[in-house]
Amino acid sequence: MRFSFPHSHAFPGGRVTVEDAAAAEGSCVVEFGDGIVLIGEWRPAGTDIELDVPAYRTAKGTKIDARRWRLVQGGDGLWRSQRAG
Repeated sequence: MRFSFPHSHAFPGGRVTVEDAAAAEGSCVVEFGDGIVLIGEWRPAGTDIELDVPAYRTAKGTKIDARRWRLVQGGDGLWRSQRAG
């Protein structure tokens, strides 16, 4: 499973591309628009996806804390990130 965010970090309402949605839950590749690639963890949450992204630094050096995101697919078919509880 691969999750690709077009920006250097995830944020509420931001787009994310979900590839290989039929993969088994567990480890996944998380890729950001600035070239940073991480190993995260994912699990299904009903029709949504919960994605755990570890702490990292963007390509410009900004520290991003570890966070859990809920990914929701809209009626337009696009996936967007939301903060998970």
